[in-house]
Amino acid sequence: MTSRRNIYLRKPFLIGKEENIVVKYADRMEKMEGSAIRELLKLTAKPEIISFAGGMPAPELFPTEQMEQAANKVMEEDGRRAMQYSTTEGWPRLREQIAERMGAKNHIQTDADHILVTSGSQQGLDYSGRLFLNKGDIVLCESPSYLGALNAFKTNEPEFIEVPTDEEGLIPEELEKILAREDRVKMIYVIPDFQNPTGRTWPLERRHAFMDIINKYEIPVIEDNPYGELRYEGEYLPALKSLDTKGLVIFLGTFSKILAPGYRLGWICADDEILGNYNKLAQAAALQASTISQMETAAWIDMFDLDAHVAEIREVYGHRRQVMLDTMEKTFPEGVKWTHPDGGLFLWVTLPENLKAQDVYMKALEKNVAFVPGDTFFPNGGVYNCFRMNYSCMPDDKIIEGITALADVIKSSL
Repeated sequence: MTSRRNIYLRKPFLIGKEENIVVKYADRMEKMEGSAIRELLKLTAKPEIISFAGGMPAPELFPTEQMEQAANKVMEEDGRRAMQYSTTEGWPRLREQIAERMGAKNHIQTDADHILVTSGSQQGLDYSGRLFLNKGDIVLCESPSYLGALNAFKTNEPEFIEVPTDEEGLIPEELEKILAREDRVKMIYVIPDFQNPTGRTWPLERRHAFMDIINKYEIPVIEDNPYGELRYEGEYLPALKSLDTKGLVIFLGTFSKILAPGYRLGWICADDEILGNYNKLAQAAALQASTISQMETAAWIDMFDLDAHVAEIREVYGHRRQVMLDTMEKTFPEGVKWTHPDGGLFLWVTLPENLKAQDVYMKALEKNVAFVPGDTFFPNGGVYNCFRMNYSCMPDDKIIEGITALADVIKSSL
């Protein structure tokens, strides 16, 4: 029998028909968990399910015909280059477009040299954890926070401290209390605009107060902004990055919510030294984001009106949000609370403390209605009476039907 190198595994399992091979994974794998949302989506894949669980854009709004024209143009004029490797930083024209849009929409004055294109903003989250975190370092995040970011950071085996929040988002005074007593904080992760999962948005005064604290303690901040352009009421507010005077804020953006997630295009905007280190991670991990996706997206932006497309998205999602809110107001029982987001894709429901969202979920699923129980959005657990609702993907009639059925489940559970 041919000799083989010994491979070890903490928990033996059968990987061959004739022998057990014991393999040992890296310690960090014990911290890794599958995405609870992805697992729930498997359960809700049946066509009869009315799903408020995912954070997916409405596919009927994807500009498929326009993208076909852009793709044809790229392939006809520069197809061989589109199918080739390109630079780690990203396609030059796309980086220029991103920088221009950040100035117009986020008040961030930057240029293409400070943009790194990634395979979705999730890759930017992964890079962020690997750039800043050693085992045992502390990450500060809102309470609750985005599950995908928490999972990305967990691979680096940090500790999480949740900063208390209220209806206006992260509370600056609570943040400063934590920073004053903890000397192992390496990174702060926040979503100031239409936060996932709560839908809350920080007001301008709170953004300034937050940045005053950041400048005082000089801690890197990951500002995740996947939903910032999807505002349905009120005024757009400047990004934290636009208020950054010390180069401490790293801004993550994405085309997933304003174009289509299938292109897997996001970006990182940061100052020179930090972006250079992100670039090293990208070279080691992926070499680059997809050349053809970048070139087709850049061509589409040049050929068509992205602002008009985003306006159409806002109109549809804003209407669906209002249908959900109105139906909840009419049908949900007294004692249940929910957020009223000014934009984004989600709202957050808080049940009476005696109800567990997981129990309500199982009963709702029997009625073909799904949402995401909220305990997984708290990195340290312990909160079981909340859940997240998405309103972007279902038409009006399904929203009304699903919310009405969910209200009946909640009433019967009280």
